Amino acid sequence: MSEKYSVYFAGDLFNHKDLTGNMLLAEAIEKESSGRYICVLPQNLEQSTSRSIDIRNNDLSKIVTADFILVNFDGTELDSGTVIEFLFAKALDVPAVILRSDFRSAGDQERGDPWNLMCSGYPRTRKLTLNAMAWYQEAWGASGGTAAVLERFYSKLSKSIIAEFDLVFKEPSLIDNKQMLRNVYEWALRFPGNGFSDLFTKQELETLLEEKLKKSSAVN
Repeated sequence: MSEKYSVYFAGDLFNHKDLTGNMLLAEAIEKESSGRYICVLPQNLEQSTSRSIDIRNNDLSKIVTADFILVNFDGTELDSGTVIEFLFAKALDVPAVILRSDFRSAGDQERGDPWNLMCSGYPRTRKLTLNAMAWYQEAWGASGGTAAVLERFYSKLSKSIIAEFDLVFKEPSLIDNKQMLRNVYEWALRFPGNGFSDLFTKQELETLLEEKLKKSSAVN
């Protein structure tokens, strides 16, 4: 894959640990992929208004244009906004990688994924589950200062995520023709309501669909 691909980064962004962790991981993914995967961080998006519906519309619009979505499923309860973003991406057949670095058990699946079963089983979705504490201890134990520990930790994590992106990219799309793609995206622009469809002109949508077809043809 020589093209550049945008990755919508879905996950918590409510405290300093979330914000800095998201930033460090996004930068590591871009670095380790030699700029092939560029993460779009919702925390960095400029908001023209403080109205919550406009924040929602802005974030969903980035999913519409994204080539991939990276979904952070940490926590004993999944963040509701992240779940909505994941399902919106799946409705558009956007390739997804679910990341869970939380070593705690959660959800209602006895022998399945460590999160709610309603978020499992979707096509074109890869999963990466790991014990962040164990990975941190390994990185920390190799000596060096904070910068060296962070470099080891995020280099290993980003490489694992990039491998999952590469694999999910090869899975065939559920959308097998241009008319179906158009129907799906035209519907996706309508159903959120509250001015969402106004965010894309007809020409912008046409250009987006052409880009989607071009990138999917590299696989199918």
